[in-house]
Amino acid sequence: MAQVASDWNLGPGRPLPCTSFESPLHTSILLSGLSKLRSKNLLLDVTLVVEGEAFQAHKVVLASISDYFRAMFTDAMRESKQSEICLNGITARGMKLVLDYAYSARLELNVDNIQHVLLSASHVQIEPLVEACSSYLQSQLDLDNCVDIASIAETYSLSKLRSQVYRFMCSHLRQFSSSPEFARLSSCQLEYLLACDYPVDMAESDVLRICLQWLHNHTSGENKSLNKSLRSTCERIFRLINFAHISPNSAVIVNDPFLQANPVCAKALYTHCKKQQGQTESNSSLVHNPLLNSRGMELAIVKVGGFSLAGITNEITYYLPSVGKWKHLTSIPHVEQCNFGTAVLDNQLYVVGGCFNQALQEIIHPFGFIYNPMSNKWTTMCPLQRERCRFSLNVVGGRLIAIGGDSELVWSDLEDCELYDPKLDAWMPLGSPLAIPLPVQHAGVSHSTGLYVSGGLQRDQVCPSLWRYDLTTDTWERKACMPTSRADHVLVSIGDKIYACGGWYENAETRVIVDTIGKYIGMELAIVKVGGFSLAGITNEITYYLPSVGKWKHLTSIPHVEQCNFGTAVLDNQLYVVGGCFNQALQGPCVHISPLLLLGDRGARIECYDTETDVWSIYDNYPQEVWEHTCVTLYIPRCRDDMQVLGAG
Repeated sequence: MAQVASDWNLGPGRPLPCTSFESPLHTSILLSGLSKLRSKNLLLDVTLVVEGEAFQAHKVVLASISDYFRAMFTDAMRESKQSEICLNGITARGMKLVLDYAYSARLELNVDNIQHVLLSASHVQIEPLVEACSSYLQSQLDLDNCVDIASIAETYSLSKLRSQVYRFMCSHLRQFSSSPEFARLSSCQLEYLLACDYPVDMAESDVLRICLQWLHNHTSGENKSLNKSLRSTCERIFRLINFAHISPNSAVIVNDPFLQANPVCAKALYTHCKKQQGQTESNSSLVHNPLLNSRGMELAIVKVGGFSLAGITNEITYYLPSVGKWKHLTSIPHVEQCNFGTAVLDNQLYVVGGCFNQALQEIIHPFGFIYNPMSNKWTTMCPLQRERCRFSLNVVGGRLIAIGGDSELVWSDLEDCELYDPKLDAWMPLGSPLAIPLPVQHAGVSHSTGLYVSGGLQRDQVCPSLWRYDLTTDTWERKACMPTSRADHVLVSIGDKIYACGGWYENAETRVIVDTIGKYIGMELAIVKVGGFSLAGITNEITYYLPSVGKWKHLTSIPHVEQCNFGTAVLDNQLYVVGGCFNQALQGPCVHISPLLLLGDRGARIECYDTETDVWSIYDNYPQEVWEHTCVTLYIPRCRDDMQVLGAG
């Protein structure tokens, strides 16, 4: 060794040349070697006796994969000095499979051996194997075995599997409740199913009906009377029924044979029914919603698309008031686009039309997509008869109406309005065309039985007009004009009023007639040939229109800085203003404006206006700068486990 060091001229204190070596095969070689030692009965130092059957192994192998064996062999326990250990509470078959896994890292799970493996792995605390069993059971979940899998999950405290099982039961409750398996639920399981707050696929009256049927099936004696235990169960079940969605005169309550045979139980039901309905009479969000059942659902503010500092985005996010955080929901299944129409019908989000950038050319398209938050899936719909962007899309009488907008084709009057029937999945021209030039960048809202359309650009002029369309008579009627001309504004309906929010107008002093209007593409404001004027003024005014008297009135102004291109949503009579961009960046011709100038440090601010108290408040900021998006309200399952929206940078 001295000669080698001398040959390399290594002096005192000089570091030795070295290299790091790691064999990727070492783990498999080690495991294979231990397995061979076991198969040849070499160096074995412990015998496990299970149901009278002996299994030899190495303590070091068992202790390395099992907390149970590690404690047994390393702590001051009697078994640490024994060469033969009896294990109770597990099966010999399960122990054999666990040992095979310990020496090979492989195991084939099937319906025949799953309970043996889970019992043994759980007993000796081999967590990866327990997780594998849980995943296998989840993959095999169906209506025929869900009760058994729920019982297994509860026996072994597999909380994740338990949640998946009950979520499955609830999402298939109509079919599940008609099967013999439903009657096999224990009282604790039925109560948990009702209390777990997962969405269900049947009305609340049907939920009550199947619960009464379960109670009927579990009563005993010729008169089907309740014993003391079931009377207590009955009380707990009724506390978990949402009677606010069930009429006291419902046939389920009046004609149910179980209630007729058990007057004490019937009295308890009516008590809970009266109490709950009295508590929720004033809660409009419960009484007026489009859901079959609101169990496990909550009305959320949903932000759709728009622009951020990273450019255009198809991302859809949501805010649940009970959670207080913005989370990712989904993305529009199309090339990144903007200026589309959005509407909510039967708690499904419709995203229709829009435009996208291709080689600095604006491409307008007619395609539409439907998102169902219950199934978390998108479906396609029949495309528009004409491609559109910068148009209004609203729900009237259970159908969608698309008004105006830009198109790459020459339009006729009959084509500026289209009606979509979801039952037929078909668009058709609206019978009566709008009696004004084709509007662009206008606003629309449904109110009562009519559709109101206001402002926008008409033949390159920002206008203050207001029109009402009556679907029943297929007629348009001109109403009182807005106090201020507006484009790119929003109309919302709250109670008996229609509110006009934000937008921009032409300033006579700085009006510039040009052949272009600014349009966001990517990170800069590029020029797109659509005709119009430069953005000369922004209004923060919110005015309202009272259809009963046909007059407009100034209500309030969005506080602080003038802004536009924000999103607006209504939740519990509160008007939410989300994001947007500033006024100062929009003075003069809109050419190549940086988003940083547009947004400053408050582009993500969320402001809330209470229409009842006339008070503005600041909500938690949206985590990222956002503008030119739309906002809607949509019922979202509370059980979703989505990623939180993080701030940019």
